[in-house]
Amino acid sequence: MPEKSEMSEKEKRVRAITRIYYSNPKVQESIFNFSKNREVVPRYFEAFGKRPDTLQYPSDIMGLVNKGATSFHASEELWHNPLEINSDMSHEEMQKARKSWDLLIDIDSPFLDYSKIAAKLLAEELENQGIKNYGIKFSGGKGFHLIIPAEAFPEKVNEIETKTMFPEWARAIVQYLMMRIRQEYGKRVTALGINFDAVEERMHLSQKDLLTTKCPNCQTIAVKKTKVFSKCDRCGTTHERPDYKETKRKIRCTDEICSGFLQTIESKEYFFCEKCNITSLTNSFSSGNKMTFTKEARTKSTTSEFTEDFAGEKIASLDLVLVAPRHLFRTPYSLHEKTALASIVLDKSQIDSFTPKDANPMKINIKEFYKTPKRNEAARLLESALSWKSIEESKIEKPRRISEEFITDFTKVTEDMFPEAIKRLLKGLPEGRKRGLFVLITFFKALNYPEDYISQKCREWNEKNTPPLKEGYVKSQLDWHFKQKKKILPPNYSNDSFYKDLKLIDENPSEKNPIVEVMRKLRKIK
Repeated sequence: MPEKSEMSEKEKRVRAITRIYYSNPKVQESIFNFSKNREVVPRYFEAFGKRPDTLQYPSDIMGLVNKGATSFHASEELWHNPLEINSDMSHEEMQKARKSWDLLIDIDSPFLDYSKIAAKLLAEELENQGIKNYGIKFSGGKGFHLIIPAEAFPEKVNEIETKTMFPEWARAIVQYLMMRIRQEYGKRVTALGINFDAVEERMHLSQKDLLTTKCPNCQTIAVKKTKVFSKCDRCGTTHERPDYKETKRKIRCTDEICSGFLQTIESKEYFFCEKCNITSLTNSFSSGNKMTFTKEARTKSTTSEFTEDFAGEKIASLDLVLVAPRHLFRTPYSLHEKTALASIVLDKSQIDSFTPKDANPMKINIKEFYKTPKRNEAARLLESALSWKSIEESKIEKPRRISEEFITDFTKVTEDMFPEAIKRLLKGLPEGRKRGLFVLITFFKALNYPEDYISQKCREWNEKNTPPLKEGYVKSQLDWHFKQKKKILPPNYSNDSFYKDLKLIDENPSEKNPIVEVMRKLRKIK
């Protein structure tokens, strides 16, 4: 156990009940039975123990507790031998060592009432998909975990082994389920009432951030833009520009024979669907002698067709960070250091009435979290999720190819050209460090930086984190990304969990992605 000079009151409270709680044979039996074929790591209040590790006997639990362990965390992946896995394994070796994987859905919200709504809807959706043998448990904090055992999934889909498709297929299922419950979840949260001040304080999301506008054609989230209407001070030619930022610099008239300058007449906010290429603007500015139109201005969609909805998934999202290789989650009936509550198992009927006092570790009733499913019980869910994912990816407009000449220009990128979000990130993070590492690696790799540079920058960055990530984790992520032949871009700025939540941006930049921001700077130089 790490040495500490002084314990906080919270730690004293947790440690006061730890030995008494874990001495319960039923608690030991529940944790041990769930831990079979899993990597299991104890947590010593704030610091995790060594990896890899596992439980070989029920008595191991009290042995670790006597050394200072306060909670136990297990992998969602099942291994042939958890003690043989390590961060130096190749992707192929990791797949060979993996026996299978469970689907673990983590409802991530700082508000218990909103998490309860999401948990109830997800349970109902799983049952609609024909799945009866799933587990629900309280996370110990403000969320819930739902689990579908590995045996519920088919061994192969289209001749591809399911066990080799982690985390890709697990992520597809989680995203599909969120899509299925999104509309009803927004309705129920709105009906319950939203304390926007509390949301902004805890999640740094304003009321404006929680509203989304959907395209009337494809129902995807539309982008909010501003169109500026201008008129020449000499010839009267009018012009309109989307996403134009006004500056003191004068713009020449678009008529080649006129020496006048464009003067801004008005600006309008509108919504634009990047997939369907339609806009909410219906009437262009029409005074003057001539008019130049943009592609967006010629569309026929009306403002009333774009509907504004509450983005409930931003308040109680499904944590995709958890769906990652060797990621750990709290075992059933493990304690939670921040709340001193137990991660108890629930039935769907108990979700609505659940309160934190029900998780009092001294008053728990042990239930089975990991149920025995029927073979292929979750086959329909997996196939539906993969089909939906394929359709969604086909809708995405393929990005324009960048010439080989321009790609080589990435070598001219200097650190002063990095976007502000990346510069903030490089100063280190107090939380969200794994997400930050993903952004950094994908950013540097997309710019074709050499591997030794990326490794050095990521390790320098990690030293600034409080606390730093473990070296084994950083190395495993670097190795995995270096082996990928396909270029993986960093997340778009619109992905709040990677930028706003980490306080890397105050508002979304005009560019979609950090790489696009660098490309535009290069074009100006060129």
